Amino acid sequence: MRVPSTSRRQFLQLAGAGAAATCVGCDSKMRRVFLGPLANGIDAVKLTPFVSPAGDQVDLISHVISRLTWGAAPGDYARVASQADSPEEAANMFINASLQGDSERIEAGSSELARQMLGLDLHESILDKAGELYDYHPRKLNFDLTRAALLRAVRSPNQLYEVMVAFWTDHFNIDSSKSDCAWLKPFDDRTVIRKHALGNFAAMLKDSALSPAMLFYLDGRENTNKGKPNENYARELMELHTIGVHGGYTQTDVLEAARCLTGWYAIGRDSKRFGIGKVEFIANRHDDGAKTVLGKTIAAGGGRKDLDDLLAIVMNHEATPQFIATKLCRRFISDEPPAGAISSTATAFKTSQGDIKQTLRALFATSEFRTARRTKFKRPFHFLVSALRATGVPHECGREVQIALRRMGHMPFDYPTPEGYSDHGDDWMSTLLARWDFALRLGRGQIGVPTWQQETLVQAAGGEEGLIRHLLGRKPAAEESATLAAADPRNRLAMLLSMPDFQQY
Repeated sequence: MRVPSTSRRQFLQLAGAGAAATCVGCDSKMRRVFLGPLANGIDAVKLTPFVSPAGDQVDLISHVISRLTWGAAPGDYARVASQADSPEEAANMFINASLQGDSERIEAGSSELARQMLGLDLHESILDKAGELYDYHPRKLNFDLTRAALLRAVRSPNQLYEVMVAFWTDHFNIDSSKSDCAWLKPFDDRTVIRKHALGNFAAMLKDSALSPAMLFYLDGRENTNKGKPNENYARELMELHTIGVHGGYTQTDVLEAARCLTGWYAIGRDSKRFGIGKVEFIANRHDDGAKTVLGKTIAAGGGRKDLDDLLAIVMNHEATPQFIATKLCRRFISDEPPAGAISSTATAFKTSQGDIKQTLRALFATSEFRTARRTKFKRPFHFLVSALRATGVPHECGREVQIALRRMGHMPFDYPTPEGYSDHGDDWMSTLLARWDFALRLGRGQIGVPTWQQETLVQAAGGEEGLIRHLLGRKPAAEESATLAAADPRNRLAMLLSMPDFQQY
């Protein structure tokens, strides 16, 4: 991204003034290091003293924590650093620990978080079967699903997993406000995204294609052998999910792919069929003739197997590894990712046949990943969650946090078009004022439990400089220290959260 030209001093001054104005208006020990103070429950307000980074620049440990998590919680840095004698070894151990376990085991292992969510009456609405979700009001489902995403991002010990859940949620974007998606998105979130977030891309691609929510969102259930096939899902399958807009497909390829997809139907509220929320293949609605997609022939008479043949073609297309690798490198390295890192990541994706952990392992091993520090501007969800994690503010992530997130324009499951929210930093610069407002209210104890105080965090960090080092991942520059010292003490935390090195990762 293009980092704003505003100096740190100007940024601090703007942050203080702007915020004030708007406010008035693994199975191992390593995988458990991220709960911090929140591990003790929602009402916990005591923080254990912790040690922060002490270098003049963001070091490798701070860097990998910021890239593989939603942000460092109090004590994370010291716990990771203590695992090895050198920063390089500690960073490698942290990466390896973050890549351990499959999605199913990770979900099953988050027992403490599950108990907290159960106490907030979240489990039923996000874990019910597809058909039973229709018993809920859609606004409650959306509220609970968003709340669950926030709570998991803030509290889960499996941070990389939650980061990848958000990544794939955008990649396979579904607007929960469209038609029956309002009821079916929680099912999609659980059985497509969370099921495969650190699993296999090909398996996730198939489950997404047959997700009842996706069949409603991209009109796949309307795709029959009667007249011209509906192209919506076929187009996005190529353009957004696999080979990319420049991958070399033609309009003919889209139409042929749409023919492969005819006959798949999701039973919704408007259907007279039994089994609402289920997906079925209706043979007499399927075009069973021969098709040619991207130069590959699919023989006539394949029936439901045409879907598997189509997915194999796009999965094995030469452009797919490059497209997926580019998006991953954009998330973890920079808005304009370097070609060398993309190539290494794409090779790992191809040779592992879409194994997501192996692909990420290759990405994290590149020199480009390890040296590109504070090159990404946090999207609003990332900023908000990292602020809650960094400060240790106990919070239920209810209405006030969701209102703040909506003001920043980044509500999960709410993007109307299939490409999902942008991962380019420039597209989020307009949200700075809303961020400053949130930071000021957070610092003044107006968000979270009423007994939380900024002084508690300062004391745990060993003083104000320790807090600065914790939030920025490095020692403050002289001008930063001077500016903070001259500011209203009530606004100092907000100013820190508004600084470039906290806004970036």
